[in-house]
Amino acid sequence: MTSVEFTYQIARLRPTLQMFTRRFTSDREESHDLVQDTMLKALLYRDKFRDETNLNGWLFTIMRNTFINNYRRSQRARTTHDDTKKLYLLNLEEEHTFARPQERMQFQEIWRNVHAIKEDLLMPFKMYTTGYRYHEIAERLGIPIGTVKNRIFQARKEIQKRLQGY
Repeated sequence: MTSVEFTYQIARLRPTLQMFTRRFTSDREESHDLVQDTMLKALLYRDKFRDETNLNGWLFTIMRNTFINNYRRSQRARTTHDDTKKLYLLNLEEEHTFARPQERMQFQEIWRNVHAIKEDLLMPFKMYTTGYRYHEIAERLGIPIGTVKNRIFQARKEIQKRLQGY
């Protein structure tokens, strides 16, 4: 394929690329930028394209990689670096943790109430909250999946009843 044909094929695929950007962003300007970056990279790296390769797929791969790289770059830009003397910003008290005694006591009290429910309700509940799926819990405990769902529901109700003061 000649350089002119290649450029024409890429220009012809612009609407398809524009639609494909909807997978990555709903922002119109960002979408246009992504299409332009993709087309520019395709033209710059034309020598990497092989004639037997699907041009659509090649452009979509460039677009996806461009989006991922831009996203990673923006995430790195949001990372804060503490350049103050003695790392002042890193040594600020964290308000969202249980670092203070009052919050720590409340946390312990909540867990005491959670652990006070019946064992046959507690085990499926703890397994579910740690990431097990219903069918995995049913297999491990050797009970029907409906029983697992019921016990988790009952455990939630009982915990809510015990924690009404919080």
